[in-house]
Amino acid sequence: MASTSAPARHVPGFSAPAVGFEEPFAMLEACHERVQRTLALLDRLREHVRQQGADESARQAARDVLRYFDVAAPLHHEDEELHVFPLLLAQAAPEMRTLVQRLQQDHVDMVADWAAARVPLQALAQGEIEGFSESAEALFDRFAARYASHIHHEERQAYPAALHLLEPALLGRMGQEMAHRRGAPER
Repeated sequence: MASTSAPARHVPGFSAPAVGFEEPFAMLEACHERVQRTLALLDRLREHVRQQGADESARQAARDVLRYFDVAAPLHHEDEELHVFPLLLAQAAPEMRTLVQRLQQDHVDMVADWAAARVPLQALAQGEIEGFSESAEALFDRFAARYASHIHHEERQAYPAALHLLEPALLGRMGQEMAHRRGAPER
């Protein structure tokens, strides 16, 4: 999982050179790609642990998954909560407002799912366990399934609707604020 360093702090998952904060919706979608890659890493980690145990490679993969969902994913959710959802709640049709309320609830549920799922990952990363329990495996499955559905609805419905409603000046400000939250240099 590639990453870059911002002057203020290290934020994993923000290294896609083709996408910049000047295009905030492209950045949001690129973040979804990184979520999917990190969930795929979690799947590979689970298989690796089943086949080869909790070796150093597994512990490092667990640390990578932890870092992404502890640091980058909350910033992404904050972007949506500050810039996408309020616009849709204020200006979109009733069915879109219902969708946004569901997406907001997803964020709450994903935070709770992650709090539970990170416990066995942290234990593996620290060498405290040698494998994942059945309940941990179920947590990982639920977390990944919730993200898949969430991403689908955002990219197919919420993002296009919000982009349609945003004025160009607000789009630019959105990108600047997203960059600022990540410690990116001012332009």
